[in-house]
Amino acid sequence: MRSLVLAAAVWLLAAPGVAHAVPQPPHPFLGPAGSATMHGDAGSSDTTPYSGPGTGPLAVRADPLAAACPTLLQGRDGLVVALCTSIAGQVPTVHLLDPEHGSLAALPLVKGSLLGGVYAYLDQDDRLVAVDGERALVRVAHHRDADGRWRLEIAERTDLSGAIPQGDSVTGLVPDWSGNVWFATGRGVAGLRTPDGRTSTVDLGEQVANSISAAPDGHVAVATTHALYELTAPGGAARIAWRAPYDRGTARKPGQLSHGTGSTPTYFGPRTGSEYLTIVDSADAGVRVLVFRSGTGELVCAQPVLTAGGPGSENSPIGAGHSVFVAGTYGYPYPTVPGDAGPAVPPTAPFTGGLTRVDVDDAGCHTVWDSAIRSAAVPHLSTADNLLYTLTRHGPDTATPADGFSVTVLDPATGAVLADSPAPGTVLDDPLQMSPLILPDGRMLQGTVTGVLRIG
Repeated sequence: MRSLVLAAAVWLLAAPGVAHAVPQPPHPFLGPAGSATMHGDAGSSDTTPYSGPGTGPLAVRADPLAAACPTLLQGRDGLVVALCTSIAGQVPTVHLLDPEHGSLAALPLVKGSLLGGVYAYLDQDDRLVAVDGERALVRVAHHRDADGRWRLEIAERTDLSGAIPQGDSVTGLVPDWSGNVWFATGRGVAGLRTPDGRTSTVDLGEQVANSISAAPDGHVAVATTHALYELTAPGGAARIAWRAPYDRGTARKPGQLSHGTGSTPTYFGPRTGSEYLTIVDSADAGVRVLVFRSGTGELVCAQPVLTAGGPGSENSPIGAGHSVFVAGTYGYPYPTVPGDAGPAVPPTAPFTGGLTRVDVDDAGCHTVWDSAIRSAAVPHLSTADNLLYTLTRHGPDTATPADGFSVTVLDPATGAVLADSPAPGTVLDDPLQMSPLILPDGRMLQGTVTGVLRIG
């Protein structure tokens, strides 16, 4: 009985905050934790170990690049590498950015699918790793030439066309702790490239519309439009460890880019940082955050979320300690969707937003708070200053080109808004549910439909 009382006391003391979150261990094949992937780390936690810009007045300025920039990464040298999609021709383009002075160099990659030019990561040598439209795994390095000008170049190129069918393209990409590079294609081919040059795949037979995540024990998570999977690779051969179907609803929802979950699966947990795995389903009446035990696929809980906002999410959940945060995107006015996304039902809807915190314990899950805030970006949690950062959309529920935006800081313990600073308020500066990057000096970069916002 005494041990139960003590455990309850520890839980109650920990529950209001999440700064005690345990990160995954250092990754030997990734850049810095918090800035090496779109979602921060290999587990897609959407957390950062750096303090953000805080709750004081903020300066916000736009850096136009004539491209939408969903992937902003920073290596150990302090330079930012962005994978953007140009407005003209929708060509994936790598930009090397100085945190102060904009683009230093640019390199277009071979065009693939719309989502094929989104997900990438920085390796341990600050090289951008992506798969281009020719189904080649490329590592893009940057350096100064003899005249002192910055250059981007493809330092390594590995042909994966033997493993990826013609007409297919890679959507998700992540390295594991053994140096294998895992990938998943839009048409459901998942596999890996080993350090010694072997490629192994498994056909999931279902569409993949989001990135993938890795845990230190060798498991890799892939969410298709029908089910959540964990994969392993004993002896370098990809295989399915378990599959868990979820309620995908009867059609794609407005404000989502596929008929299924919008989640990149997120590893989290209070002890190892990866004992749990979570996504959000896409049920018709309302959506739930689903929490599974990594390694076994046991369902821990299915908790309704976004009950104060819209019933759908295209964003990866934040996972930190025992807490999960889910942002709603139902009705968000994306200017385009992938060609294979299918029609939305209804075709349009008001953007009502929503942000929910759910905590997990041995008894299951419970909602801590449920907010109607209209997040227009993927929220990120700083475990250094224990604040939630996002951009919010202002205006009528039915979004218009005249809507305004602001940089919003929330208390993760209560969901209360602590600060709200105006951001450029035109359709050209729409953050479009993209993921921000918090820099070690406390500034924040936010991709938009036409470039990058510099905040702080």
